Amino acid sequence: MTQTTHTTSAPRMTWDARLWGALLVVCGVIFLDGLDVSMVGMSLPSIGADLGVPLSSLQWVVTGYVLGYGGLLLLGGRAADLLGRRRVFLIALAVFAVVSMLSSLATSPELLIAARFVKGVSAAFTAPAALSIITTTFHEGPDRNRALSIFTTCAASGFSMGLILGGALTEVGWRWTFLMPGPVALIVLLFAIKLIPNSPRDNAAGGYDIPGAITVTAGMLALVYAVVGAEHTGWVSFQTIGTFTLAVVLLASFVVIELRSKHPLVRLGILRNASLRRANLAVLTVFGAYVAFQLIGTLYLQNLLGWSSFETALAFLPAGLLVATLSPNAGKLADRIGTETMIVAAMALFVAGYALSLRIGPESAYFSTVFPTIMLIGLGFAIGFPALNIQAVSGVPDHEQGLASGLFNTANQVGGAVVLAIVTAVISSQSVGVTTAAGMLSAYKPGLAVVTGISALGLVIALTGLRGLRARREAEAVEAAELAAVQKELAEEEMSPAA
Repeated sequence: MTQTTHTTSAPRMTWDARLWGALLVVCGVIFLDGLDVSMVGMSLPSIGADLGVPLSSLQWVVTGYVLGYGGLLLLGGRAADLLGRRRVFLIALAVFAVVSMLSSLATSPELLIAARFVKGVSAAFTAPAALSIITTTFHEGPDRNRALSIFTTCAASGFSMGLILGGALTEVGWRWTFLMPGPVALIVLLFAIKLIPNSPRDNAAGGYDIPGAITVTAGMLALVYAVVGAEHTGWVSFQTIGTFTLAVVLLASFVVIELRSKHPLVRLGILRNASLRRANLAVLTVFGAYVAFQLIGTLYLQNLLGWSSFETALAFLPAGLLVATLSPNAGKLADRIGTETMIVAAMALFVAGYALSLRIGPESAYFSTVFPTIMLIGLGFAIGFPALNIQAVSGVPDHEQGLASGLFNTANQVGGAVVLAIVTAVISSQSVGVTTAAGMLSAYKPGLAVVTGISALGLVIALTGLRGLRARREAEAVEAAELAAVQKELAEEEMSPAA
């Protein structure tokens, strides 16, 4: 089997009511994730104004969640494989619901960021469990592609609904945007208890790599803190260099621990899977660029153009609607043309969209400047994100689906944390003492340039996959021709005695 998604050897499944129910319940988790991210994004300016938080600190409301999520996803994937996917899914979802409601009561930035971090940790266990439930329930090929397309559609639907709810609820009070996911999570939990099938606990798989989880989380935290802190202390200051050094040491220690651990958090050999490796690198740029763009876009529309939070939500909504509408067909498209081609097309759309955003001005007309970018980004996600999900787990055995899912989601969240930190530092360094519209715009544009550059890097990564696809198809064609020649020769030999 090749790394593409043309596999058809597995028999097609019967999608009965219970299978549909289990899939939709699992998709509820990614729906909640999209809902939460977009609602909080819409409320950031209001949070900053209410709690007196500057931009350099405000980004930690997003980054705290992303670091908790991305830092422990690998442990979450491992836990799903060892303890059973259903058990991990239910417990983590319950924690997510409780912390969602408690975070709405935070009275200081520190408490709010801490609550977001804990909430991200709970999501770090639900997300890989959810994705591995799908990938072990549905056969690789058309059935799995279809299920993953629905999974992506639910993420887009959650994101779209979060935009509207976040914009509307922020008009009442930003705390409602933190409270809202809690009751929704409880409803999903009740259905999950009934519909998610039991999965066995793998008692022979070994233990947990706690040192690995600690070092990788601390390493990423140090990396983001170094980027954010450099704005105040300077890029060549002792603190900045020291923190970067600490991050490198911690992440290098993680690799050493994984190589020596009896039960590693990440079996590094899984990275030999070129399909998985490219998907992880690509999604790092995709999510990182978008999270940073959403922050800049929200600040631009609300602080510079004077839009309300609800109007800002409507401005971003077309992208989510495009993904929700088009993603269900992504699985069929992957069966026909392969994920590599889809990802290249998506990356090209992202680069074009972000490049167009550089045209914004102090009084830009939405439909001539911002709207084209939103549409191109929506098309990119509709085509690319399902393909990346499919590619990330293609060819991975069932017992490592949790690990593959964890790696993919980790790359997703790490990209968000690191790129957001870089772009925030760029904007903050350009906006010191700025009070005019022209000055604010001059601070936003360098950030957009960084976003465009990150997206272009993703396109380069995707193109390497397309080059590999051509080589594999040429090799398959040669192999098929050789096989046909051998079969023809054998047929001729069988016919010659009779002649």
